[in-house]
Amino acid sequence: MSEDFMLDTDDIQRRMDGAMASLRTEFGSLRTGRASGSMLEPVMVDAYGSMTPINQVGTVNVPEPRMVTINVWDKGLVGKVEKAIRESGLGINPQLNGTIIMLPIPELNEERRRELSKVAGQYAEHARVSIRNIRRDAMDQIKKAKGDGLSEDDQKIWEGEVQDMIDAQIKLVDQALENKQEEIMQV
Repeated sequence: MSEDFMLDTDDIQRRMDGAMASLRTEFGSLRTGRASGSMLEPVMVDAYGSMTPINQVGTVNVPEPRMVTINVWDKGLVGKVEKAIRESGLGINPQLNGTIIMLPIPELNEERRRELSKVAGQYAEHARVSIRNIRRDAMDQIKKAKGDGLSEDDQKIWEGEVQDMIDAQIKLVDQALENKQEEIMQV
């Protein structure tokens, strides 16, 4: 390989890891019929004049497989937390018990499971597109280096290395999707 040109493979990996982290966050927000504190991550509460994640206004616990509880620290925010959950589109009906909000997680019907499975597929496709964009950026750098004197053999070596990294990451996305869809479809 040419000593003049060094592709920053660490940066490529960091960007792909970011795409995977984003995918995991999106997958975590999908309700699978099992209680999980991560399902509340996208829910924001209007607290003290700014939008705040639920885990910053109370303690989120999962005491049983189909129950999430939130122990709200400030009594004045209980109503706002309840409202945020009702309006979140999660399909959960909060029950109040003082400063504790209980969220019973209902069973998902077959149709809803299929819908969630499709949404998971869309999230995975967004991750694949992000990863392909990273590949395009890397390939553009390699082509530019070829114009600056990188040999054709070195170009092929770098392109192969980038493609191997991308293929491995896409395989991880596909595996994560398969696992999530399996989890969603479990009764």
